Amino acid sequence: MKNDMALFRIHRIKESAQQNFRWAPHTSGVTAAKPKDYEEGGMVEAAGLYQAWHQVRETPDALRLGDILESVETGEMRICKYVGFEQATWVVLEPKNSMDMKQPPEPPQMAKAASTM
Repeated sequence: MKNDMALFRIHRIKESAQQNFRWAPHTSGVTAAKPKDYEEGGMVEAAGLYQAWHQVRETPDALRLGDILESVETGEMRICKYVGFEQATWVVLEPKNSMDMKQPPEPPQMAKAASTM
């Protein structure tokens, strides 16, 4: 008999972000999650997402709204919402830094003059 168990990594939403998530209106589609709002929460082995949820639901490690289960095998992420598990993805925002701003291109006549020197 084939072993149909999958290993899931648990990403626990931090308390401050969890309160915002809990009261935010429900949106459909892929949820954009910020890595800074999560911390590692261990692993669970189960046949599927709902079995993983069921295994930990009456323990101190129960999944809360906003927690994410990530398949170790496929990398697929699902976030726990009131309506069940929905697709999620990490969003990493690039820092805003004045040094990173692109410089405007050099005017053509200056570039031409610089190449003849």
